[in-house]
Amino acid sequence: MRPITLVFLVACINYVCASSLEVVSDDELTNLIRGEKYVIVLFTKNDCDACDNLENELIGLREDLVDSLNAWVVKAINSPLVRLYNPSKEPALVFFRHGIPLLYDGPANEEEIHDNFVSNKEPVVKELYDDNFEHLTQVATGATTGDWFIMFYSNDCVECQRLQARWEAVGARVKTRLNVARIDKQNRGGATARRFNIRQTPTFILFRLGNMYRYNLPKYDVSSLSSFALDWYKNARMERVPVPKSPFDDFVQMIADFLMDNPLMWQGGLAGVSMLILVIILSKFLKKPPKKKSSAKKSK
Repeated sequence: MRPITLVFLVACINYVCASSLEVVSDDELTNLIRGEKYVIVLFTKNDCDACDNLENELIGLREDLVDSLNAWVVKAINSPLVRLYNPSKEPALVFFRHGIPLLYDGPANEEEIHDNFVSNKEPVVKELYDDNFEHLTQVATGATTGDWFIMFYSNDCVECQRLQARWEAVGARVKTRLNVARIDKQNRGGATARRFNIRQTPTFILFRLGNMYRYNLPKYDVSSLSSFALDWYKNARMERVPVPKSPFDDFVQMIADFLMDNPLMWQGGLAGVSMLILVIILSKFLKKPPKKKSSAKKSK
């Protein structure tokens, strides 16, 4: 093979590689997310103009992202994994930091993408627990640490799992104005959830200046959640932040919540007690009176 031909082939290969992102399978992507510090994934599909436009922007930005973040930049085509990060599916651009996803929710613009990823190299959303909730948030004393927008979640909530990338995007959008956090309702955040009467997950509450505002809209997109935290909360009902419950009150509330979540148990117990009382009453009515002993015959 002539040297000129070889050089031409190498140049063609480099051009083809540079004009598209590396395609990974779902298994390869899962291994990358688990093993690498930074992974940027474009979820795309065939015959999608918006997907192609976003990929072109990402191709032009790839070298900068590799240099500044040492990140893997890949794409997944027609992957069912996209549903875990974006309800509207493809195209979806997700930045994984130590395995924690951040959904990019901006325009297909190189500069916007670069600034968003570089300024959010670490997870934005804080994890709260019963033992640090009041100390970090100070919501009962007027929130001197700032406003807090908190998601109550549970591990058995599928919607909560799919919200993680969007919740990180909310945190990235509003982090200069307030704190964004989450707390597990079922485990290490159970007492806090009972304090605020959290019945279902996900539940979102904004804490501001000693008051709280519940997010009751059915939409969980980044724009709606961010708008609520920054301004729209004024249209929601204001509640005073309750003080932490005493151990006894929390125990009583825990029992009440358990009975409400398991109505068949207390209904079955009530039916059993009612049946027992009925049996006792019937037994008293049906019980034959004892025969009177005949008096001894008088001796003649």
